[in-house]
Amino acid sequence: MPVVRACYTERVPRISPFRGLVYDPSVAGPWEQLTAPPYDVISESDQEGLRARSPYNIVHIDLTGGAVGDGAVPGYATAASLLADWSASGVLTAPDAPRYYGYELRYRVRGITRLLRGLVGALELEPWGGTVLPHEQTMPGPIEDRLRLLRATKTHLSPIYGTITGPCERLNELLDRTAETRPIAIVRDDEGVEHRMWAIDGEEDVTSWLGDESLLIADGHHRYATALAYRDERRAAEGTGPWDRILALVVDAGTQEVPVLPYHRIQQTTSISGTERSPRTGEPSSIASTACGASLRPCSHCTSSCWTGSHRATRSGSPTWPRTPTLPSGTGPRSPRTCCRARPPAACARWSSGAVDSPGSRPSSGRSRGRG
Repeated sequence: MPVVRACYTERVPRISPFRGLVYDPSVAGPWEQLTAPPYDVISESDQEGLRARSPYNIVHIDLTGGAVGDGAVPGYATAASLLADWSASGVLTAPDAPRYYGYELRYRVRGITRLLRGLVGALELEPWGGTVLPHEQTMPGPIEDRLRLLRATKTHLSPIYGTITGPCERLNELLDRTAETRPIAIVRDDEGVEHRMWAIDGEEDVTSWLGDESLLIADGHHRYATALAYRDERRAAEGTGPWDRILALVVDAGTQEVPVLPYHRIQQTTSISGTERSPRTGEPSSIASTACGASLRPCSHCTSSCWTGSHRATRSGSPTWPRTPTLPSGTGPRSPRTCCRARPPAACARWSSGAVDSPGSRPSSGRSRGRG
């Protein structure tokens, strides 16, 4: 009898099936009108377009609260009320039994169609630094915003995205087998990325397959920090409960080709002559002082200040503020409210020439949402 390798053996945070809220297109309308990119990449103009697509677009809930500190607490209550109304009217439905969800993205890079598959489940929360590994810092502003929304809705509206080293043959076999069946949702987003989702039987023993594997958070640091804060609040009052878990997309980097693409930016704040170019890299050596180091601006999205230089051009031609370089993330233009994590000018110059980001590799909001 062939030996099937168990990926690891003990420490991975437990990932469980859950009863997710899923749109019913027969009531809510076509999927393309209902979904949206993650909240932190949606500009104000994009918000307006998404809201106009459907009264049931997820952005009505995910970005209802308004900016932190503006006294817009009723906005979070509105989000909770909408979520309850949609559930009561059948716009959102939950399965009878807990499930996992298979998730696949199909996108093109340099003319080649590529796939990325993962498993969506309820990941047990643990403090930073154990087997859940971050790679960027968080800020209090976005956490407070997400925490107010989580307190009101008691629902994780979009997953974090994490990778394991792998390979995990059993997980890969499950996803391959699942992908041969009919998806419960197929959506093509504004960037041309096709998202597919399948329901998977909750009896699959996924945690035992993963074992002693760390999870690197590729995207969702603020959501994870928010979930930890919410868990601690609820535990102090009520003990353990569904707030001990977070919605997570887990991708096996040992079997999946996880893309890491350059994050190109365009300098628009100054003209730089040929004499100012670095002989070693060919990049403007003065970019740090002229574009980033000379000026800090208050940020409307957090409590920090952000460097005012080193813009990235969006499809519409409007510059947006860069944020800390991340592993694969971002299917849409960055919002001007998204922070660049104020950093030393030298680092700013370094990241100006190509931080890592991956268009088309981040799950959109509005697919399945875990209670908690």
